[in-house]
Amino acid sequence: MAVEDIAIRPARPEDVETLTRFSAAMAWETEQRTLDRGRLRQGTLAVFERADRGMFYVAEHASGVVGQCLITYEWSDWRNAQFWWIQSVYVDPQWRRRGVYRRLHEAIKQRAQATPGVCGIRLYVEQSNSLAQSVYAAMDLHRAKYQIWEVDFVL
Repeated sequence: MAVEDIAIRPARPEDVETLTRFSAAMAWETEQRTLDRGRLRQGTLAVFERADRGMFYVAEHASGVVGQCLITYEWSDWRNAQFWWIQSVYVDPQWRRRGVYRRLHEAIKQRAQATPGVCGIRLYVEQSNSLAQSVYAAMDLHRAKYQIWEVDFVL
């Protein structure tokens, strides 16, 4: 199970069951939040239905998909360009601490830098998730000066 044998590719509709399972596991692990699987599956499919909603990337080994990441988009009028937001990051527990996320992150970063009109990458992380924060710091991401505030209409 070597990380060198992992390919990064855009997700396909046939990956929906794995993406849904991984996203549900991520929500539970990071926030102890149980997601409605039907809604989650429909929300995942919706990304494939409209490219402006985002794009999933997966890390794939011969044994199957072992990691995922969703990219969504934010327009910046200040920069006249787009940020790519990294969301729904999940690596199968058997593959953690082996560089799977690093491979996903580097592939996404390269694609973002090669895409005209993309000015940067952002992500948010649960405040108490110090392990994820250390991983992101190792990827040369830094804490922004902004805080995320929200009103969540769908709990």
